[in-house]
Amino acid sequence: MTHDGHTTTAVGGSIRISGDALAGLVATAAELVKGARVRRPRRGLDVTVKDGHVYVTLQVAARYGVVLPELGGAVQRAVTEALHAATGLEVDGVDVAIEELDR
Repeated sequence: MTHDGHTTTAVGGSIRISGDALAGLVATAAELVKGARVRRPRRGLDVTVKDGHVYVTLQVAARYGVVLPELGGAVQRAVTEALHAATGLEVDGVDVAIEELDR
């Protein structure tokens, strides 16, 4: 599990967003999607930041009965939108692996 941080400069100095904060943002955004649950502890959640671009790999559990490709796409969109809105980073990709089913 890797969580790279991100540092940007501001008028009064620099602002560092820790890798754990980025991972928390990813997990929260994913869990806001109905039918998705991020596995605990956050196994399979990797956030890599390089030159203002972010790439995410995420494992989730899905509720039984949801359409899995639709769920994966919804998680990708939610994570992309949340990361961009909160950080201004360009999201190059969000890989979602559905690893288990919940009843």
